Amino acid sequence: MDTVLLDPPLVALDKDAPVPYAGEICAFKIHGQEAPFEAEVLNRTSGEGVLRARGPIDCEQQKEYTFIIQAYDCGAGPNGAGWKKSHKAVVHVQVDDVNEFSPVFREPVYRATVTEGKIYDSILQVEAWDQDCSPQYSQICNYEIVTQDTPFAIDRNGNIRNTERLSFDKQQHYKIMVTAYDCGQKRATESVPVHIDVKPVCKPGWQGWNKRVDYEPGTGSKQLFPKMHLETCDGPLSSVRAMVELQTSHIGKGCDRETYSEKSLQKLCGAASGSTDLLPAPSASTNWTASLLTDSGRDSDLIFRFDGRQAANIPERVVPQNLTDQFTIATWMKHGPSPGLRAEKETLLCNSDKTEMNRHHYSLYVHNCRLVFLLRRDFTQMDTFRPAEFHWKLEQICDKEWHYYVINVEFPAVTLFVDGVTYEPYLVTDDWPIHPSQIDVQLTVGACWQGGEVTTPRFTQYFRGSLSGLTIRPGKIETQKVISCLQACKEGLDINSLESLGKGIKFHFNPAQSVLVMEGDDLESINTAMAKVSYINSRQFPTPGLRRLRVTTTVQCFGEDTCISIPDIKAVVMVLPPSEPRITIAGVERVTWPATELRTATGVTLFKDIRIISTVTKSDNAFSSGHRSGVLEVMHNLDYCDVLVIGEELNPEHESLEIHHSSLLGKHLDATNSTSGISIYGVDSMAHYEQAIRQVRYHNWRPAGLSERKFRLSCSELNGRYTSNEFNLEIGVVHSSEAVEHVNHLAVQSQYMRPVHHPLVVHTVNSDHIAGTPPAATVVIVMCIATLVAIVVLGIYRIHTTHQEGTKGDEDGGKEPEMDWDDSTLTITVNPMENIDGPQSAGVIREEELEEEDEDDEDEEELAGDQSSAESEDSEEEEQTEVLGKAKGKLEWDPSTLPY
Repeated sequence: MDTVLLDPPLVALDKDAPVPYAGEICAFKIHGQEAPFEAEVLNRTSGEGVLRARGPIDCEQQKEYTFIIQAYDCGAGPNGAGWKKSHKAVVHVQVDDVNEFSPVFREPVYRATVTEGKIYDSILQVEAWDQDCSPQYSQICNYEIVTQDTPFAIDRNGNIRNTERLSFDKQQHYKIMVTAYDCGQKRATESVPVHIDVKPVCKPGWQGWNKRVDYEPGTGSKQLFPKMHLETCDGPLSSVRAMVELQTSHIGKGCDRETYSEKSLQKLCGAASGSTDLLPAPSASTNWTASLLTDSGRDSDLIFRFDGRQAANIPERVVPQNLTDQFTIATWMKHGPSPGLRAEKETLLCNSDKTEMNRHHYSLYVHNCRLVFLLRRDFTQMDTFRPAEFHWKLEQICDKEWHYYVINVEFPAVTLFVDGVTYEPYLVTDDWPIHPSQIDVQLTVGACWQGGEVTTPRFTQYFRGSLSGLTIRPGKIETQKVISCLQACKEGLDINSLESLGKGIKFHFNPAQSVLVMEGDDLESINTAMAKVSYINSRQFPTPGLRRLRVTTTVQCFGEDTCISIPDIKAVVMVLPPSEPRITIAGVERVTWPATELRTATGVTLFKDIRIISTVTKSDNAFSSGHRSGVLEVMHNLDYCDVLVIGEELNPEHESLEIHHSSLLGKHLDATNSTSGISIYGVDSMAHYEQAIRQVRYHNWRPAGLSERKFRLSCSELNGRYTSNEFNLEIGVVHSSEAVEHVNHLAVQSQYMRPVHHPLVVHTVNSDHIAGTPPAATVVIVMCIATLVAIVVLGIYRIHTTHQEGTKGDEDGGKEPEMDWDDSTLTITVNPMENIDGPQSAGVIREEELEEEDEDDEDEEELAGDQSSAESEDSEEEEQTEVLGKAKGKLEWDPSTLPY
């Protein structure tokens, strides 16, 4: 038991001392509520005692005890009778504490966030406590950071501060371990982790966006900023205006458009026919553009670049000769400011005198960033002072960007369309018409031809810039719908799910859908709306490469114009390369036709069983098991197919390559032909091209001497960006074999023509056999019978002559019995296929030999003949009637004696 140290000590005195018993102290008694103490008398005589605890005392449960104690003497005798008690004394016991507990932190983890670049007096405060009851052991006297080499310190109160400026770029998160000590220097059993996040200095702007977005062709619309949000640093904003701009000026002619030829595009958009392409792709028939510079960096876009030194004369056969008061001039143009204060005229298109004089009949040129159209007519058309020059001053003319210009002339009104937007001329000047003359005119592109008033004819007023798709259409003007179609972009910005934008959001697209403006007065709404902004490219085979994105934002606060400056966003959309299609043309590569078919009015079809398919190779094998691994058949359009003549060109005097106009009806197709071949063009499906190509026919009305003709077929998609294989077709020409010589010159039928069966009546003994014989064999049999009759008649005549000579000899010189003929039983056997003039031999012709001869004659008949079937059959009937009639008149046959 623990002894309680009392101050003063426990002592009781009795005045009866030294009387035994009565003067002695026998006991101490404690009065209190369950005081865990007891008092024991150490010396009865001196009255000393001791106070002990009955069990363990815990300071944490009760720090102090107060109770009453009384002393008792031993009474009158040994039995303690008559004892007396002392007065009450108050005992106050204070329990001393033992440092048995370690400090414990109040939180298992501490977290804080600081902004970079600042020095804090206190980032956060950690706090520990101790269960000991005494101030000495229950108070925390010290804290310590256990983690070494950290830019933080902690004081005795648990306040953590940074000892240097923190950098978000250097380290964004810190974790330090902290421990605590009580005043008894007892350390905490477990250290506590402290997490400190470093955030950058609050900079208003868009956060959570990617600098690059990959776009897979054919995937439709793709979100550009799915997780982007605007940080305003808790500024009190009233409205937000964001403008998203898709920059595609480096792609094609300002954006990803269809790259078909100008003629194909016009037909696709429903434009009227009859336009003349003044800047076509260089070829044998369009060689005037061969010397011009082309921008080969564009993906299948035909772009001509003029640097002030190139121009082209348009051949007279190409120049439209019937310009009326209605016509259209259209072109793509990219042009920048001209150097110098007084820049020269830069001519796009000019129609001027070829020689002698220097008059401009009509021209289109740029002068000081103004577009000017000059139109002067002859006096024969109008002899009054009238509008002649039309001026437009527009920013687009010198902004170094691609724009589509269309000039509709409905004289005297002239309207300009730029990218589908109408502009009226700001200045119109009048002039007199040009006096009529017999001087030829010259149409030029890229400059103006000066053929008169100079010693040497030359180009002047060169153009500096880029042109594409320059066309003239006489007699008609272009509609707004067609113009919009021709200049429409196939890529642009989009918004997914317009319905979920919310009523507080306002948005607006420009016509090309390259600029999107969104406005809202709620930060959350503008964040939701911006997450729906997408990129879309509707081309099946888009132009791959980067498209730049720019987001410009303006924030307004209450009562202020602008209160927060938001930096612009610059990102890119990467359009991945599409899977390139492989266009394959297949079919029969050699056919044989008889010459008679080539001479018919319709000619012969060349590509009767042609087949066009296209396949792509995919890296992923995610398609049906019906295809080969990695190869998938795809359907797409074509824009032209050319059938070229291999070898000598067609001679228009006796041969042609044609396709009937009805074969193109209901399709977006047209065709042109020349002595080099035929070209079918227009944006349409492969199936429609197959149908059209199968109708191409070759006609030759003088095929004598022609043994074969070769043709080559090739097709294209996107103006030559993807081309097919070259399919070669060879036509063999079979000429008729020489006609068999016979008395009636019967014509022989062609082996490729099915004979028309006409009823033929022949009175012969073997009628059953003849009836079952093909018509060709019938002709041979008739010929054989005619020949046989002639031979028999001749033989009988010779025998008769010989017999008469023999009789006469008997009369003159005696009769020889062995030379007498008995012709009553005469039988003559003749081979009908022998030459009449050749030696004749007698023999018996078997029925099998006749059948073999019939088959041989039938084969010869199939190889011979160059007349029509109708002519052959008519001649057959006439010959049969004539020959049989003569035979009946001269000789009657006894069928019973015939060996066959």
